[in-house]
Amino acid sequence: MGILVSGLFLTGCGASESEESHVEHANGDLREETASADVLPAFMDEKPENVQNIYLAAAQHRDLLENIPCYCGCGESAGHKDNYDCFVHENHDDGRIMWDDHGTKCGVCLEIAASSINDYQQGKSIKDIRADIDEAYENGYAEPTPTPAL
Repeated sequence: MGILVSGLFLTGCGASESEESHVEHANGDLREETASADVLPAFMDEKPENVQNIYLAAAQHRDLLENIPCYCGCGESAGHKDNYDCFVHENHDDGRIMWDDHGTKCGVCLEIAASSINDYQQGKSIKDIRADIDEAYENGYAEPTPTPAL
């Protein structure tokens, strides 16, 4: 599944006012639990297909995105530790997943995930992808999340 970033016109992080059942609110973000990583939360219903695809792909690439920092400022504002946290707050042992809507409001989060996943699917190593992301976002962006070095 290739993910195209073209067509993403989100340019930063905003706020959501949506209310759904089985949700939590934390740091201005909405969190919603579903039965599995294959089931998107209701807050995704009206989002563009490319954003939905990035969310589904992010959930399937946990090992990758937990090693990739985010440069939108969510490390400080939301306590995120890596780019995976922008999409998924928590994975449960029984397969349930607690999604986070932060990525729906932030073009930086979406671009980093899509680029990382595309490169990974093209055969790039996680270490090389991390180096590319760090280089691409080192100037003009917020401090990276405190993602441990590889």
